[in-house]
Amino acid sequence: MSPPPPSLGRSRRRAAQAPDTALDDTELVAARAALAQGRWQAARTLLTRTGDDWDSRGHRVAVLAAEPYSDAWARDWLLAEPESADARVLLALAQVQRALRGKEKPVRAREACLAAAAPAPADPTPWLGLLMLERTLGTEAEAARLFEEVRARYADHHHAHHLMIARIAERRACSGPDPLHEVYDFANEWAERAPADSPLAILPVVAHAERYRVLAAAGHEPADPAGSGHWSGRRARQVMKAAFDWWLEWEHEGHPRRLVDLNFLAHAKVCEGRGAEAAALFHRIGEHLTAAPWSYPDRDPYTAFRAARDNALGTA
Repeated sequence: MSPPPPSLGRSRRRAAQAPDTALDDTELVAARAALAQGRWQAARTLLTRTGDDWDSRGHRVAVLAAEPYSDAWARDWLLAEPESADARVLLALAQVQRALRGKEKPVRAREACLAAAAPAPADPTPWLGLLMLERTLGTEAEAARLFEEVRARYADHHHAHHLMIARIAERRACSGPDPLHEVYDFANEWAERAPADSPLAILPVVAHAERYRVLAAAGHEPADPAGSGHWSGRRARQVMKAAFDWWLEWEHEGHPRRLVDLNFLAHAKVCEGRGAEAAALFHRIGEHLTAAPWSYPDRDPYTAFRAARDNALGTA
């Protein structure tokens, strides 16, 4: 006999606890809700207003595309406005999401991304879609090529750098801890190349967390990151101090994915045992947790985040 369906109350609680990829972008939340109801005009207005702020555009399109029926509504939009580059890129990334969920052939998602790229040669977003696809389903060489396509259009693309770090961290998964792993060189190189006020300064912290994910999944680190020596070595101390010092001076609060960085940094400070510094970050994060890295290696991100936050704020 099949188990009874969960109560509506339980379903709502789970939805409330799931990390919201829209983060604190209220305009994006409203456009996503409208799109879920088949009203694509709000997404059109949002993306038109976003313009060529490429980090914001990539973030907003990726979040809208993750909605289960976004591909259907994007097709309706494209039928109404066949020349719309925004409709094409939303459809392309929706196809990528479907391919990643096993509901679309990857070749069709690739074709959709290339079709979106052709009329908008300056836009890195279709190439971001291809990178999202190849990061999971393709080779590292192809992912690296697509990363360069994104960078050729916008050198400091936040999401693209995170995707490549996650991919490179998976090299030699079974080799055990290695403070000289090439993911650190990659993260340090792009952090140093970025402008002084760029959030890419956090990339070495992201690399350290991604490497923990890989090592823990392979059994080389404990499942509880706070109990892992991964966060107490010389490499970790260097990474954490430089990143936290940078954050204290960072004044650019408008970056669309800044909460991703703050979650990585708070997670690192918790694992490092620096509760006061973690508390300062939790105050800035509020309720806007992200799945990565709180889910690493295989944890419920909401539970892990709340436990770490309550402990850091002294309210456990």
